[in-house]
Amino acid sequence: MDIRPTHTIYANNLNEKIKKEGKSLYAIFSQFGQILDIVALKTLKMRGQAFVIFKEISSATNALRSMQGFPFYDKPMVLNLLAYSKKDSDVISKLKGTYQERTKEKKKKKKEVKKVSLISGQGRTDDDGSKNPPNHILFLNNLPPETQEEMLNMLFNRFSGFKEVRLVPGRHDIAFVEFDSDQQASDAKGALQGFKISPTHAMKVTFAKK
Repeated sequence: MDIRPTHTIYANNLNEKIKKEGKSLYAIFSQFGQILDIVALKTLKMRGQAFVIFKEISSATNALRSMQGFPFYDKPMVLNLLAYSKKDSDVISKLKGTYQERTKEKKKKKKEVKKVSLISGQGRTDDDGSKNPPNHILFLNNLPPETQEEMLNMLFNRFSGFKEVRLVPGRHDIAFVEFDSDQQASDAKGALQGFKISPTHAMKVTFAKK
């Protein structure tokens, strides 16, 4: 199956002992073009992995060809082009001037999510959601203001059954992530619980209320 070229490289087999691999990855990959973002994963199941987002597809392609197997702190990197979406991500689309608003159906879905969260009290801080029964939809809390759908997509799309991320209009600190099954959602929840989106914000992941 042919994979359409993308702006993002998924790096695996990274040396887990390196504490600031984001800066090191930037240093070795920036020679190929402008880098928009680097997300390095620190949770137990996701260590040794990172995502490098380039502004240009050609930069990502050249970096992949040149750096495949590069001994990053004595471990050969395994690189792949990440193709989790048939369309450009929002951050890339805005740069290219092709960004379009969500369809009416998605807007309606987001409004419904907001309505449900307010009715159920899911967005309140006095109910931590830790006692909620298993659900195929996860509720994310304590997200920093700079959180983007792109970033959450990269974190969760590596898990089987991932469907989509839904942000809540007017609330930067919460979001929903949907999977095909409760078990798949549970796997992602366990792996990314407490993941630090930023140095001051450890993401809290619970099952959404049914």
